[in-house]
Amino acid sequence: MACELPSQRKIPLGRHFASSIWEVLRAEGSTMSLRTVQRVLAESELKPWCYRSWIHPRDPDFEAKAEVILGLYEGIWEGTRLSVGDRLVCADEKPSIQARRRRILPPAPGHPGVFESDYQRAGVVQYLAAWDVQAGVPWGRCEPKMSIAAFDRLVDQVMTSEPYRSATRVFWIGPPPAWLSSSSSELLVWFLAAGRRSWRKPA
Repeated sequence: MACELPSQRKIPLGRHFASSIWEVLRAEGSTMSLRTVQRVLAESELKPWCYRSWIHPRDPDFEAKAEVILGLYEGIWEGTRLSVGDRLVCADEKPSIQARRRRILPPAPGHPGVFESDYQRAGVVQYLAAWDVQAGVPWGRCEPKMSIAAFDRLVDQVMTSEPYRSATRVFWIGPPPAWLSSSSSELLVWFLAAGRRSWRKPA
């Protein structure tokens, strides 16, 4: 049972747990305890609650395309190392972030900042970000919706400032295409950190 999907037994769960297996066994008349189920799973090295995702390359040119991007991350373009005047920027998007409007009071001497637990939903925003791979500098902006024009505004935001405006060449990577996992983007770590923050619209 631990090697079955819950849906095979019409159980409304995405994955099995020791407790769900125990409940099925009880319904079938077994007298096995929950602790015994846990022990059997441990002895068999079975963790039916653990899953991991994977991506299978479907593009016949996957390796060649990936080599270009991964080569840039290593500082190589067309077999030649990037020069000092070159910049490398990767970009990605984090769509459909819930924005919240709530009362917030700033910190004061001897008192931390405070915010109300109650909030009003303010729709969703789309977060676009760019990351200077060499310098580790992030750039970001919120947009009401994702579009080519929105991405162009992110590019303009970066390219109109130094050192990108006067760089010899600026290489842009992203957003990652469907055939390349988002884990190839260095922005993934930045998004994970940003996801722990509260997104809010100004009152």
